[in-house]
Formats: sequence, structure tokens, C-alpha cells
Amino acid sequence: MEGDTSLSNLNLTRFMAILTLESFDMPSSIVLSAFSFGIITYWLILCFHSMLLVTIFLKRNLHEPMYILLFNLSICDLMGATGFYPQLVGSIMYQSREISYPACVLQGILLHLYGTGSLFFLSIMAYDRYIAICKPLRYRSLMTQGTLVKFICMAWFIDFVMIGALFVLTVRHEICRTHIVDTYCNNPSLMKLTCEDTRVVNYYGLLIIALVQGFSILMVSLTYIKVLITCLSTKQANSISKAMQTCATHLVVFLSFEVNAFLLLISHRLEAVSPHLRRAFGVAIVIVPPILNPLIYGLKTKEIRHSVFTFFQKKVSAI
Repeated sequence: MEGDTSLSNLNLTRFMAILTLESFDMPSSIVLSAFSFGIITYWLILCFHSMLLVTIFLKRNLHEPMYILLFNLSICDLMGATGFYPQLVGSIMYQSREISYPACVLQGILLHLYGTGSLFFLSIMAYDRYIAICKPLRYRSLMTQGTLVKFICMAWFIDFVMIGALFVLTVRHEICRTHIVDTYCNNPSLMKLTCEDTRVVNYYGLLIIALVQGFSILMVSLTYIKVLITCLSTKQANSISKAMQTCATHLVVFLSFEVNAFLLLISHRLEAVSPHLRRAFGVAIVIVPPILNPLIYGLKTKEIRHSVFTFFQKKVSAI
């Protein structure tokens, strides 16, 4: 079978192997449009997130837990976009779907770090909103700088340890195929390259999904139920409106990511799912959130919107 050549016959190790990603089946007439779309989308993501990061970094009034957590979420988005778009654009430009095994593993690691890290930081942001709305008088004492640093370090540490262990378990297997069943590299597609017993890595992958997804859904659900109860018991209309607006912004970002992640994970576990549908889910999770997040937070968060507009007004005045 083409693309499934036995590497043992070729006397190659997996680290020297050249893999073939799933074809886009793209007519030559739209190659230029697809290339332009990839370049423009990646450029917009870099611009939006760079603007967000620089604004939060330079503005002292934005050195609050919510914005510092948003800063880290933005880093996760950039990690995912950088893992996806350069390879995509290069693939379209050179009309080649080949990728080396180490490059494929690196892409998979970046995309999994992005996904797991995003869920962690969205969960911590939900907890931060809960404290701010339900326990406003104790907010400063509960969300101290030290506590925030511990949360952030813990999130990144667990993210790297979990994903690092996952890929260590995956790459220790010899591979007998060279065809990646997705449009980009991820752990499920790398696992499908081997003919060995992958039950251990499969079980570990399911454990990660259960822990990360379960934790994020539980954290967001509990915090927002308590926020809703607090808002309903509060008689001040302005307080309710402000709280709900803040929560709605975060909830839209969380749900957009969670729905994409859930559909992608399910599509890999169910053989009946169409490969085209699975690839669509896979592409959506690395395209939609990195674009949506800075736009939602930039447009809906008054402090960030005001800082960005002020920055551009100064630049225009200087010209």
C-alpha cells in the first residue's frame, strides 16, 4: 500500500523516516488562494496576540490576575498556531505533504501543549472570576501575586509533564507505516503508524483526556453555577450586568475551544466518523480559538480595548 512501506525493509529508523500527511485534495485552481489564506491567517494571529501581549506587559493597570492569565492563554494560542501554520503554508507552497518524523513529533508536541495548556488556563480564569464576583472583599487576599504565580507554574509544569510523558510513550514504539491519517501531526495519528501493542499509551492518553477535560468542565461548571447564584441574589443591576458580561466573554472562549476539542477527540475514537469530518474538526481547533480569543477579549474587555486604541492614536498623531 502506497505510504505504508515497511521501514524495516528500507533499513531506516523512525527518526530518519519521511512521513506523508493526508492530502488536502486541493484543485490547482485554489492553491494560491489557500496559500494566501494560510499566510494572512497566521499573520493576523501573530499581530493580534502580539498586540495583546505587549499591551498587557506594558500597561501596569493590566497587571491583574485576569490579564496575566490571559497573557498565558495567548502564549498557548501562539504555540498552537506556530505548530500548525508554518508547516501548512510550506506544504502548500512546495506542493509536498512530506514531513520528517522528528518534525512531525515536534508539531504534535506543540499542538498538544497548546490544547492542554489552554484548558488549564481557562479553568484558572474561571476560578479567578468566581473569587472576584462571589468573594470580592477577599479577592486581594485570596488571589495574591504568590498564589497566581503558583497557579501559572503548576499549569505549565503539569502541561509539559503530561504531554512529555505521552510522547515519550509514543516515540518508543517502532513504526511500520509512513502515512499520517490527518492533515497535521498529533499523537493519535503517530500511534497509528506503529504495528506494536499501543494499549499503554492509549490508556494513558485516555487518562489525560479524562483528567484534563474532566477538571476543566467541572471547574468551569461549578464556578459559573456559583456566580449565577450570586448574581441572582444580588439586587444591584449594575453589578449583575458587569459580572455577566465578564463571565460571558470567558464562557464563549471556553465553549468554542471545548466543543472543538470534544468533537476532535471523539472523531479519533470512533471509526464510523468520516475522515473528512475528522480532518475538519482537527483544523478547526487550531484555526478558530487562536483567532477568536484575542478578538473577543480585545473587543469585550474595556481596559484592553482602551489601551490598544490609545496606543494607535498616539502612533497616528506622531506620524
